[in-house]
Amino acid sequence: MDLKTLYREVILDHYKKPRNANALESPDREAKCKNPSCGDRVTLQLNIADGMLTEIGYQGTGCAISQASTSMMTEAIKGKSIEDASKVVNAFREMIVDGNENPDKEVLGDLITMGGVGKLHARVKCAMCGWSALEAALEEKGDEIDMDKDKSMPDSKRGGI
Repeated sequence: MDLKTLYREVILDHYKKPRNANALESPDREAKCKNPSCGDRVTLQLNIADGMLTEIGYQGTGCAISQASTSMMTEAIKGKSIEDASKVVNAFREMIVDGNENPDKEVLGDLITMGGVGKLHARVKCAMCGWSALEAALEEKGDEIDMDKDKSMPDSKRGGI
């Protein structure tokens, strides 16, 4: 199976059967992200104990890429330390936003299948919406992230569709 076929299958699987797509009863941290260009919205919630992400949940609406990327993210970081989760975030951002064509497969695991999104400039914000919410939650920033105004995104990837 080629990478494009695998990419499509993974996206559709996570979009149709999202993982951890539930609200947490009493989250320790919460952050929101919106992507006005595509209509994506993600509310991410975390429970943290002894520096470990013990529970993660999200509620979201939007395109298949944003929702699948968020679902995959929750699986990739659940049970990790904050430090290890940050490594995953950084490696994913380097692959999707910066265009790193040799991402760290050991850190990213199945997330590597999302690599092609980085070439679709209009979809980078979709893929990064949940991840931006995660970064805000880890840094305890309560504001809602607006992907059209996110300064961590290059101008070429911040514009509308």
